[in-house]
Amino acid sequence: MDVFCNDCPRQCRAKRDSDRPAGICRSPSLPRVARAAPHFGEEPCISGTKGSGTVFFTGCNLRCVFCQNREISRGQGGELLTVSQLRDVMLRLRDQGVHNINLVTGAHFVRPIAQALEGLDLEIPVVWNSSGYESVESLRRLEGLVQVYLPDFKYWKSDLARSYSLAEDYPGVAAAAIKEMFRQTGPYELDVEGLLRRGVLIRHLILPGQDLNAMDVIDFAAEEFPEGSVLFSLMSQYTPMPGLERFPELLGRVDAETNQRLIAYMEKRGLSGYWQEPDAATDEMIPAFDGTGL
Repeated sequence: MDVFCNDCPRQCRAKRDSDRPAGICRSPSLPRVARAAPHFGEEPCISGTKGSGTVFFTGCNLRCVFCQNREISRGQGGELLTVSQLRDVMLRLRDQGVHNINLVTGAHFVRPIAQALEGLDLEIPVVWNSSGYESVESLRRLEGLVQVYLPDFKYWKSDLARSYSLAEDYPGVAAAAIKEMFRQTGPYELDVEGLLRRGVLIRHLILPGQDLNAMDVIDFAAEEFPEGSVLFSLMSQYTPMPGLERFPELLGRVDAETNQRLIAYMEKRGLSGYWQEPDAATDEMIPAFDGTGL
């Protein structure tokens, strides 16, 4: 890769060696993976009955204060893989019978991931599971290699993005990224079993007290794309994590009334997709990042 990395919207120009962590993502240039195994905690059209073949990468360029995967998102742990080894991991998952290969938070490793996917006939969809904070240029490296995009759209409001992720430009960056994802895939396609074969599924995690932020994100999805062309997932699984003392507004949870009101708004805006009930707000679905599958 280039000596100085500008692959993500941070444009931090870090010198990322093959095995030495650097940059805001605290990552080397070769991918580090914490787990590769079937996962059943995604939306039904992703997890299905056999699970999603999920590859959890360590490090992240967004560093949200409320991150539930902070054990790995801060760049700690994980096994360093070559491009060939990463390809082998994906093939082993495929051979376990999973419905897809689900690449979680891989934006800071986009180059080696793209190399691993080039010429690889998996026969199942590749899912790009991301924070939404990605550059259009980097996403274009994945064109033809990724069939399903699963981006977050966390913030419509710049002040929230600045406070919680030190990324004031997040709203505009995420909007442009998701438009590029849709350009690549077109309208979503489900197979006869209801599994997502192609398309974009936009996720939004409801934050405590941020109803209007959620409604703005719903409006974006409803207004930016033709009706029935993207899926939307409204998540109420927010769980307060340790270290949020400086953000007392994030120490609560999403109540049932707020959740129901936002579900109704999503339906009113004509979005197809999924939602959660408040009892989803637990840490039980956070997998063990113990090197399984590597």
